Amino acid sequence: MKPLCLVFLMGMLILSSSGCCKSIDINQSQLEGYPIASDVFTTLDKTIVPGTIPSGSETVLPYEISKFKQNGYGNSSYGPGIDFVKRLDIMPTNYSDQSVTNSTRLLNFFAITDIHITDKESPAQAIYEGYKGGSSSAYSPVMLYTTQVLDAAVQTINAIHKQNPFDFGISLGDTCNSIQYNELRWYIDVLDGKNINPDSGAKDDPIPGPYNDYQDEYKAAGLNKTINWYQTLGNHDHFWMGFLPPNDYIRQNVTGKDILNLGNPFIDPLGLDSRGFYMGSIDGRSPYGDIIGIGSAKDFAIPPKVLAADPNRRSLSREEWMSEFFNTSSSPKGHGFNQSNVKTGFACYTFEPNKTSLPIKVIVLDDTQRNDDPNDPDTLGYGNGSLGYGHGSLDSERYNWLVSELDKGQTEGKLMIIAAHIPIGVEHTGSMMGWNPTAEAELIAKLHSYPNLILWIAGHRHLNTITAFKSPDDARPELGFWEVETSSLRDFPQQLRTFEIVRNSDNTVSIFATDVDPAVKDGSPAAISRSYAIAAQQIFNNPLALAPTGSYNAELVKQLTPEMQEKLRSKTSQ
Repeated sequence: MKPLCLVFLMGMLILSSSGCCKSIDINQSQLEGYPIASDVFTTLDKTIVPGTIPSGSETVLPYEISKFKQNGYGNSSYGPGIDFVKRLDIMPTNYSDQSVTNSTRLLNFFAITDIHITDKESPAQAIYEGYKGGSSSAYSPVMLYTTQVLDAAVQTINAIHKQNPFDFGISLGDTCNSIQYNELRWYIDVLDGKNINPDSGAKDDPIPGPYNDYQDEYKAAGLNKTINWYQTLGNHDHFWMGFLPPNDYIRQNVTGKDILNLGNPFIDPLGLDSRGFYMGSIDGRSPYGDIIGIGSAKDFAIPPKVLAADPNRRSLSREEWMSEFFNTSSSPKGHGFNQSNVKTGFACYTFEPNKTSLPIKVIVLDDTQRNDDPNDPDTLGYGNGSLGYGHGSLDSERYNWLVSELDKGQTEGKLMIIAAHIPIGVEHTGSMMGWNPTAEAELIAKLHSYPNLILWIAGHRHLNTITAFKSPDDARPELGFWEVETSSLRDFPQQLRTFEIVRNSDNTVSIFATDVDPAVKDGSPAAISRSYAIAAQQIFNNPLALAPTGSYNAELVKQLTPEMQEKLRSKTSQ
């Protein structure tokens, strides 16, 4: 069954005769953009299928980008589309959907997440932990093209919006790779449609000429100005590398030239006070982003440095991070955050996308750890080996706020969606990305007391997965809800997701969750990034529950209370 207003988008995008858009920057020089392919589609139409590595190929390390193509890494082809899987997991066991049709569209929105806009030339990275394997979060060749991938995703959203308008969009956190001001500005400026110079420090041009390498300045297309977009806080947005609160050493290091010297902060209790290895950086003068200043500290007679310092690399507090969303030309100002959020650092808020017509409330929840959380996995209940700040967490202030908002939404008769960075109920005890198991169980039990909660949406794990939270009471199936995770724009499959919520003819609701690959033009930076993302997946062999495409489309059916059935029926019949 297809959602009410879904259309296929083959060949619908009309480009200008020059193949790009132009605008005048503050220096009166013209900058062009990177156009996407005219073939704009969702994974309902076709999918991106990674190729296989030819037998006899040389084993390639993640940083050996120049060897990818000759050894068959990063190739892909188009595969068939993936239709919706109709999920009745949380419906009564005797429920029948025969003769049920989609009746009225209630809401249509998109979600992007885990974009990880990266200052690749920063001296304060963790490249050492991934450049020969290990953690692709620490190093991946996709670091070179993060702004251009976001720009392609935005253009794809705009093309879909022309055919099936979105009510809003939401970003589910980890906009930046590591709390730097310039990373955040690039992110907001891409969405605003500004000129983007994805270079830091000294100006570099690896391949002479414009629009032919990852360092070239370009004009972002910008999100359609009629679409309001909202922002969620992720762990990478206020922790160094998403992992540890920045200390004075990080703050001083990041704006200077000295490359970071650390031990292994992922296992060493000293964390950012450990030493022993230079973490490396990217030489922005090189066509393939060669790594510099990396290795054991004892092998360097002189401490390595990046090519140039840059004050715009400064690290941001969560308050400073939120305040930057008021420096924008798109809507709404603050993108959900208000001045109270900025003053207190409390990154939770609510909004109603269709306040005048439909009773739907979105609760944006900061479920990342606080900077003052103890970094002690045994005390917190995460299990041994789970140092770091990538866990899900709610202190009493945020938990009480969430309960209050859920209570209000339930009393006022509104369907509710929770948007958070970190998902619930999907990670095992001891996971680097899990919750305190006791707190998580209590949270899920509380959520099961709200029949109007229909959906929890999240990012964080870079996976497209759907989890059913069935009602604990078979006699009250309306207490069940769905969780939908969306993959990252950084790692394969580099997708965003659309959500269309409709009322059905039997007064249930269906949530149509659809994965979308950014449309990329052959040879463009976003197309190169896709090939690098596929190569990285082939090398790192990261978990991909939905191999080979990483994609999953579903129709998620939810039972409503009689009161909400009547309310929606009366609202949609007006």
